[in-house]
Amino acid sequence: MEDNNKEFDVVVVGAVGIDTNIYFFSNHIDFDVEANFTENLDYVGQAGGYASKGFARLGYKTAFIGNIGNDSCGNQIREDFLNSGINIEGLNFDPKGTKRSINFMYPDGNRKNFYDGKGHMDLELDLNLCKSILSKSTLAHFNLMNWSRKLLPIAKDLGVKISCDLQDIVDINDPYREDFIKFADFIFFSTVNFSDPSLVIKKIQSKNPNPDLIIIVGMGKLGCVLATRDKINIYKAIDLNNYPIIDTNGAGDELAVGFLSSYIFGKDSLENSIMRGQICARYTCSIKASTSNLITKDELEAFWKELGENQIKK
Repeated sequence: MEDNNKEFDVVVVGAVGIDTNIYFFSNHIDFDVEANFTENLDYVGQAGGYASKGFARLGYKTAFIGNIGNDSCGNQIREDFLNSGINIEGLNFDPKGTKRSINFMYPDGNRKNFYDGKGHMDLELDLNLCKSILSKSTLAHFNLMNWSRKLLPIAKDLGVKISCDLQDIVDINDPYREDFIKFADFIFFSTVNFSDPSLVIKKIQSKNPNPDLIIIVGMGKLGCVLATRDKINIYKAIDLNNYPIIDTNGAGDELAVGFLSSYIFGKDSLENSIMRGQICARYTCSIKASTSNLITKDELEAFWKELGENQIKK
């Protein structure tokens, strides 16, 4: 952890909600019958939920800026964050309610997501309060909430390191993501919609003026990509013996948590930080419908010692 006078190591800015994971017992839905038997589990999730609780589980001082509804789901999130040691001074109310996601989960751990962002397109925040919270942090990790783009120039002016999760980009020219690309020092995205991430990487680099921009791309079972202005490296996926893949929700969020924790707070190399990020992501895939059992610092270091320097570049 950094030796500074900041009250927080990281502020997560963005999305938290209650996820409902629907686990199928087969690889398809039988639309010829009215009822299908499944296992249905609720938990505190979404990108901001995974990231906030991921940083907190690793022992970092974490704050959250975002919105919940004045409802039972919002109460569940508030209590969960408080119990996890996450500062919720920046937690506001959305009159449309708490965000929800329905995740159809298949036996191999893959999913189809149905996301209800409630009022995130129109919400306004107390910018002075947000500025105060951001000023107390070393890092701000942004999700793609529409209101959160207003905090990007504030964080930049404060000298806070900015990471942005662009999630699963569909359109390489999507204007919604422009602000997040422009202000970021670190960018994360999923290549699920692209067989070759290099075109997306180059497009992002052309839109971001930071000469030290670092881009990390999650490729699931194919591993991940780390891109700087000078080069693009591809890293094979790692395997954690005795930890089967049962749920891929949150893997990309924890890739970011593990990398940023190692690189920014641990002052480790890019290569070692990528491996720690991959360990966090892969461990998350072994957890069923929970953000309360994400990897701890001791568990991460144990896996690190076991795997050593065995990240292999293609």
